[in-house]
Amino acid sequence: MKSAVETLNPTRVRLTVEVPFEELKASLDAAYKKINQQVTVPGFRKGKIPARVIDQRFGRGAVLEEAVNDALPKFYTEAVNEAELNPLGQPEVDITELKDNELLSFTAEVDIRPALEIPDYSGIEVTVDNVEVTDEDVEKSVEQLRERFATTAAVERAAQDGDVVTVDLQAKVDGEVLEDGVADGVSYTIGSGELLDGIDEAVKGLEAGGSATFTSELKGGSAAGKEAEVSVKVTEVKARELPALDDEFAQLASEFDTLDELKADSRERLARMRRFDQATQAQERVLDELLKLVEVPMPEKLLEDEVRTRKHNLEHHQLGQMGLDLAKYLEIQGKSAEEFDAELKEQSEKGIKTQFILDEIVGKEKISVGQDELTEHLMRRAQSSGMSPDQFAQAVVEGGQVPMLVGEVARGKALATVVEAATVKDADGNVVDLDEGDEEETAKVEAATETVEAAEGKTEA
Repeated sequence: MKSAVETLNPTRVRLTVEVPFEELKASLDAAYKKINQQVTVPGFRKGKIPARVIDQRFGRGAVLEEAVNDALPKFYTEAVNEAELNPLGQPEVDITELKDNELLSFTAEVDIRPALEIPDYSGIEVTVDNVEVTDEDVEKSVEQLRERFATTAAVERAAQDGDVVTVDLQAKVDGEVLEDGVADGVSYTIGSGELLDGIDEAVKGLEAGGSATFTSELKGGSAAGKEAEVSVKVTEVKARELPALDDEFAQLASEFDTLDELKADSRERLARMRRFDQATQAQERVLDELLKLVEVPMPEKLLEDEVRTRKHNLEHHQLGQMGLDLAKYLEIQGKSAEEFDAELKEQSEKGIKTQFILDEIVGKEKISVGQDELTEHLMRRAQSSGMSPDQFAQAVVEGGQVPMLVGEVARGKALATVVEAATVKDADGNVVDLDEGDEEETAKVEAATETVEAAEGKTEA
């Protein structure tokens, strides 16, 4: 077999392949065998029809077509490997010549990963937010904990903000009560925003037994998105009572004996969260700077496929789960279709560039993935998919997706390598040591992997 490569542009090549006919022998034998099992010829047992009879009865052309279709993937793969190409997607194959007992010639056009020059990235410098926990932050955190231990007691007065009311609801559209528009005994905290728009104003000022009517756009159900006339009746009003902020509360709500110890723990927990947020911010900003350093030719077909896939996932998965269509989503976002398409294309380009550049760094830095790192990644992916780790692992193996997961972790490690080489400063100009803390190395790699996935568009919006 002979092959030659013609570069059409930085991201697309044309392979020209010539195959001597004797190299088609195995595929020709397989073609005769396959046809033998599919046809019947009087006077011959099934599977025992001579090749010359098949040629006479069904035509040599049918055999050649079957043999070529069987052989093309093998010869294409050999040509790709010989040229050391990294193809993207399926090739466009054109058989240019087929001479029986002489020669098979074909061309294959395919997008390839562009060759990239990765410059010295140690000069990257980014600024991130300070890690600062104020007394107000601590008080807010403790107050949120206090809210979780609140109790309620029935009161004989008008409902007000923060009260928990029990209500009966009835929704009408065009004067007709909806089949799924009636609900009794619904518990609702005034001001929480967890029910219909307008209900807060309707129930405030009502005592048990009081009722009101208001208009609201339905968020779900058979008439989602339509304006409805909603009748609400308050059957009970309860006031929320918060526990006193003292040592007794600390013992009730935590493992600490005193309120001061609880507050100190809250401060440290908030500081850990801020340090994690700071590290994530550093990863995102370093990645953005890295993308600016490298010129990446964009394979147009790959970009088109990526844009189409992202749009499909948004429309048919994410928005569908929220009961929205694309038009309603754009209305909520305040975007035109043109603005949305432009943003989607920009995000898709960033995702492709991120993968290309980090994969190049993986090779350049000879980055490998350890079993602990892969297991950590698999556990997180299983959790986000709603499957058990064993179920997810089995699905990954059966689907041949282990190399894909390894690639995801490797790109995370590549980003972590770049971040380690970069200079990260806080808003005050102090150099930030992102290795501070007791976080395990696998957890740090997984955090970087999540940042990469977000850039590549692999996390849900």
